[in-house]
Amino acid sequence: MISNSSNGNGKHELAYNRIILKLSGEALAGEGGCGIDPDNAELIAVKIKRIYDLGVQIAVVIGAGNLWRGQQGVSRGMEQSTADYMGMIATVMNALALQDALERQGVATRVQTAIQMNSVAEPYIRLRAIRHMEKGRVVIIAGGTGNPYVTTDSAAALRALEVKADIIIKATKVNGVYTADPKKFPDATRYETLTYGEVLEKRFEVMDTTAFTMCQENNMPILVLDFWSEDALFVAVQGETEVGTLIS
Repeated sequence: MISNSSNGNGKHELAYNRIILKLSGEALAGEGGCGIDPDNAELIAVKIKRIYDLGVQIAVVIGAGNLWRGQQGVSRGMEQSTADYMGMIATVMNALALQDALERQGVATRVQTAIQMNSVAEPYIRLRAIRHMEKGRVVIIAGGTGNPYVTTDSAAALRALEVKADIIIKATKVNGVYTADPKKFPDATRYETLTYGEVLEKRFEVMDTTAFTMCQENNMPILVLDFWSEDALFVAVQGETEVGTLIS
């Protein structure tokens, strides 16, 4: 493990200087997977602060599954566009909750959204987002891409390319991609690395197809890890290869 490594000047060596952290809305949820749990928001903020203190430039793309899933509305006859716009608005609520938790940890934070909500958040502007990160602020990107029919996975891939991130870190509850579902098959083994082609060949559901293709065509690495593991995120940004699965 290299979680305590230093370059001799008191600073940790970083494998990734600028990251997109893709968080699902469920990460903020309370029991039952619904709503916003302030305790979970605080726990997420503490984990982000640990890598922020290392000097990592961070943008977070957040989902809304804890508050609204568009498919629920569509299955009852709602227009897809309406359902998707509701989901985008819900991501802003999650972003504000996470911003509050980060600010209380002493982390300077800005919320940017692809949907205009000038009273509560900045509009997403690529160069402004980059400038915020360069100035040591965490940027929470909400509102997806601002378009219906597009997932927050695709938003994460697009924003990663726009801000020239080194990697997308996809936060999950599993420490990587396995040969089979490890909950059902105890003998399943974890892949340390995969190529884009192997993911497609084996039909692993890492991200939605549009997002994954965008990453593949632009050589954007994806690291799938267990966000809730105590040190996984912290050591991953320093190049630890034994946490998660790196797809490149």
